[in-house]
Amino acid sequence: MSPSPPSGQQFALTFGDQRVVVTEVGAGLRTYTVGDRDVIDGYGEDEMCTMGRGQLLLPWPNRIEDGQYEFEGTWYQTPLTEPTRHNALHGLTRWMKWTALHQAEDRVLMSLLFDPQEGYPFTIRFDADYRLSAAGLTIRTSAQNLGRRAAPFGTGHHPYLTVGTVIDQARLKLPSLLRLEANDRLIPTGRLLANRGTAFDFLELRPIGSLSMDTAFAALVPDGDGLIRVHFQAPSGDPSLTLWMEPIYRFLMVYTPDVVPEAVRRRQSLAIEPMTCAPNAFRSGDGLIVLEPGQSTSATWGILR
Repeated sequence: MSPSPPSGQQFALTFGDQRVVVTEVGAGLRTYTVGDRDVIDGYGEDEMCTMGRGQLLLPWPNRIEDGQYEFEGTWYQTPLTEPTRHNALHGLTRWMKWTALHQAEDRVLMSLLFDPQEGYPFTIRFDADYRLSAAGLTIRTSAQNLGRRAAPFGTGHHPYLTVGTVIDQARLKLPSLLRLEANDRLIPTGRLLANRGTAFDFLELRPIGSLSMDTAFAALVPDGDGLIRVHFQAPSGDPSLTLWMEPIYRFLMVYTPDVVPEAVRRRQSLAIEPMTCAPNAFRSGDGLIVLEPGQSTSATWGILR
């Protein structure tokens, strides 16, 4: 038997000059290229995923303070997967093996039956549908509560976008009016800060410069068709990318990789993370989705080439 890659079986999708690789472990987005250009800063087939690169975040994105939350009168304790800050980080499915229910040249549908466990005793079916088309990459995440009681839920995704230059020189347009103030553990304090006229004001396309961000943006402004769009481009305007998402994604986490284990990758890409709920939503309730027994929900986002 040949050795298995750290991220498990690899599912390659192609459409024209576009290529995507989705992983069995975590149903993650390992690579996305157009021609010979990287669209995301992914990782190699022989590497383990680091820094959440391309990972799908379920059943919550970002953090739960102390890994503890109360739901319907019961307190739960989840594993502290960010021990340095004493938080539970990015959910519970990132390192689980998913099953490909359907695969075609330009599509793969990944699925996971999540069984109850200590800290999250709920039965949820998760699906992640990756598709390529002439417009680019579309990702639809779905969840269905198969259990007998309500379950708290949120979802997010963690792609690092790249336009082939250090992000200091790149330009960003992000339609957000507010951001969440956070403490030194990156837990929101409950205070909203206005972006207008500050270093975090990206309502108009402009360079990122030396700004450091690990920031949750809120009050997202959709375009006329109801979709929320983030524009990211090289100084010359080419290449350029657009990340779009449905309004069920109420928050965007933006992270500039200033301190990463691989020094060569520092500030070479920008993590733009669609999230249906705020950090610490399992405690604050900010954007939290409650799935009743039998209820389903879905959220779609994508990257335009």
